[in-house]
Amino acid sequence: MLNKKSVDDINVKGKKVLVRCDFNVPLKDGKITDENRLVAALPTIKKLIADGGKVILCSHLGKPKGEPKPELSLAPVAVRLSELLGQDVTFAADDNVVGDNAKAAVAEMKDGDVVLLQNTRYRAEETKNGEALSKDLASLCDVFVNDAFGTAHRAHCSNVGVTEFVDTAVVGYLMQKEIDFLGNAVNNPERPMVAILGGAKVADKLNVIDNLLEKCDTLIIGGGMAYTFLKAKGYEVGTSLVDDEKIDYCKEMMDKAEKLGKNLYLPVDTTIAKEFPNPIDAEIEVSVVPSDQIPADMMGLDIGTETAEKFADAVKSAKTVVWNGPMGVFENPILAKGTIAVAESLAETEATTIIGGGDSAAAVNQLGFGDKMTHISTGGGASLEFLEGKDLPGVVAANDK
Repeated sequence: MLNKKSVDDINVKGKKVLVRCDFNVPLKDGKITDENRLVAALPTIKKLIADGGKVILCSHLGKPKGEPKPELSLAPVAVRLSELLGQDVTFAADDNVVGDNAKAAVAEMKDGDVVLLQNTRYRAEETKNGEALSKDLASLCDVFVNDAFGTAHRAHCSNVGVTEFVDTAVVGYLMQKEIDFLGNAVNNPERPMVAILGGAKVADKLNVIDNLLEKCDTLIIGGGMAYTFLKAKGYEVGTSLVDDEKIDYCKEMMDKAEKLGKNLYLPVDTTIAKEFPNPIDAEIEVSVVPSDQIPADMMGLDIGTETAEKFADAVKSAKTVVWNGPMGVFENPILAKGTIAVAESLAETEATTIIGGGDSAAAVNQLGFGDKMTHISTGGGASLEFLEGKDLPGVVAANDK
């Protein structure tokens, strides 16, 4: 899965190139509020323009559930892309994605021109990988480039189905970077390798914990999921978030770590409060107690100060660090300390640091450490499945080298 042809391996001069991007950006009153995904797509688009390709872009936006929703149109993306690229991006406004507007716009293209198609999820077949839309998309192009890692774990028309009807299917720079960093971090890391897992639920990370235990030297568990592990050790965890159905699984994982000779670190102290903050960023009274001394009427909401130091120490000696999931309720300034401490330790290390998308990416960017990380994944679910060791349909579909 990791050795795919990329845009550097093909010649697109004079050819029509369909590029699947991830333009699933947040919109407010028709304005884009965060354009990171647009900026991330620029290197691939600029490369194809410079090489004389006729560049046809496609993406989904939100969840229109197979019907046109004007508020989820990609029209604002075409406007902003024109500004970012310094050239016109023609928007083909077809509710059926590949309609008269798209066909006419593509027919008129000169080398280096750019056209953007309407939201691929306006068509119900998109998420079902239906043949009709796959064929429609393929009919527009000679070459297909997938640069949307965020949807790589889904088999949809615009990333998998279309590849069955084109001869050449390669990955873009963004996709290549994800494969290089996430793929190699998991399958061929420079050691010692430390994996840090957080977030609320153990259930979301079952296979990730299992897979990473085999690959890493040290596995650190924080966030809400740590309390299920602490309960599995026989500790009182008060009213903290616990997944009672996964207690035996946590015991198995602790046994597995011991058998494999891996370090499995859990919080040694925890930041507790009477209840979950409401609203989430409300002022809240907290105290820090040892992890085996949480009062029955209190809940753990962040790792404690001693734990933060212990986790930071583990990172110092690492050569590769993969982090997925915050250490506590990072949206609250009082409960963000554990997540900040881990982010700081990653920012200061010489190791390759990889942030596995989703909440951890949001946390690192929000807390101002984004530029200090080696790689921040652009996919939430896709990065998790990569860390689980699964094959991603969107990656598998590209031509092998």
